[in-house]
Amino acid sequence: MEASKHLGKQVKRVAIALGSNVGDSPAILKSALDILDHTPGIVLEATSHCYRTVAVGPPQPDVLNACALLATTLEPQDLLSTLLQIEAKFGRVRRERWGPRSLDLDLLLFDDQILQQPGLQIPHPRMNQRAFVLVPLAEIAADWVEPVSGKAIAELLQQVDCSGVKEIVFTHD
Repeated sequence: MEASKHLGKQVKRVAIALGSNVGDSPAILKSALDILDHTPGIVLEATSHCYRTVAVGPPQPDVLNACALLATTLEPQDLLSTLLQIEAKFGRVRRERWGPRSLDLDLLLFDDQILQQPGLQIPHPRMNQRAFVLVPLAEIAADWVEPVSGKAIAELLQQVDCSGVKEIVFTHD
């Protein structure tokens, strides 16, 4: 953790999910992670591999998914605002629930907090049912205990069908 970024502030551990199915998804996810890592009050600590899954919602292209672990001094609402601003930089417009997206950044876990506020629920309310979240999250945080269920991410992963989650290996020309 860079001391200069977090002078005297309490650092929290955070898990986020990233998704994209519009545009150059690999480049979008990489750029979003780079922006996060260069945002004051945020340090990128780990990222999962990318996984391709069938999109939830109306017919649309498959989604490229990943997860990341952050260290942050931001409060949950401030972090959510930052994530929404980054989505907007990539042209994210919320027209329909679960519609196609250039970038989707979801706040999954914030330390061991349980929080219910308008527009923000932590842990993410549907993460425990979604293999496209649990597979990449288990890769980087298998032992993290989800505070509502009291189960580790690895345990939650065993309770979902992962057959539609395919790891993507990028080759360089």
